[in-house]
Amino acid sequence: MDQRRWLLVKNRLYLRRFSVIMLIIFMVFGVHPVMAAEKANQKVYDFAELLTAEEAAKLEGISDKYSQKRQVDIIILTAKDTQGKDVVTYMEDFYDEKGLGYDKPHGNTVILTIDMEHREVYVAGFYKGEKYLDDSRCDLIRKKITPDLSGGNYYEAFHSFIKLSYQYMGIKPGVNPEKILFKLWFQVLVAIIVASVSVVTMAYHSGGRSTTGGSTYLDAKNSGITNRRDVYIRTETTKRKKPSNEKKSGGGSLGGGSFGGGMSGGGHSHSGSRGSF
Repeated sequence: MDQRRWLLVKNRLYLRRFSVIMLIIFMVFGVHPVMAAEKANQKVYDFAELLTAEEAAKLEGISDKYSQKRQVDIIILTAKDTQGKDVVTYMEDFYDEKGLGYDKPHGNTVILTIDMEHREVYVAGFYKGEKYLDDSRCDLIRKKITPDLSGGNYYEAFHSFIKLSYQYMGIKPGVNPEKILFKLWFQVLVAIIVASVSVVTMAYHSGGRSTTGGSTYLDAKNSGITNRRDVYIRTETTKRKKPSNEKKSGGGSLGGGSFGGGMSGGGHSHSGSRGSF
């Protein structure tokens, strides 16, 4: 009996050891690769802790959805301390070190950087992101999200950044995305007008052809045209000097910001627009 009990205890010890070994294997080969994959697909780097866990998760999902549609990673980066770096340099170094990019490391990316230490914001695009979000488009996006940033509505600002980046990247480069032709309400209005004209035209032609004309009710004997003439005398042209716009300056923008891209330390060109909030 003692020998049987000893064998039973021995078997239990082996079983526990086996369970511990399997758990370690599962953690190493099962959990870690998943964590690495999640980290590789990360879109929100909220080092300044401006978002709740729920807000960050929502933005991750939204950004991932639109990033796949445009094949450009849409990244949000916030910092409490830029370690003495300018907001642009901080963003460039982060891009280089993380190897951000949808298609490959150091690939297609648009990135919003928030420097809470100096209250600065920078919008930038790399590769396909640079092509579709050039300096002027980055400037438009920055201006639109700045009021929410100033008001502390960070989730709303980040959400707008993602949506605007997606929308602008769906418009041909070199075209102003804020033209009325791209406005949804205008497109709906045009559709309604075209439909209304089509209906009216069809209704008009469905009433049959009219057989009456101007001569039907005209009495040629008693009707006539009064003799009248207009005499052209002269045309006067007044020239006026066009005032120059002294506020216009290259590389600047309205709203207290400036736009202009650059080159990261790793040799990656990017567009950009910076400003305060």
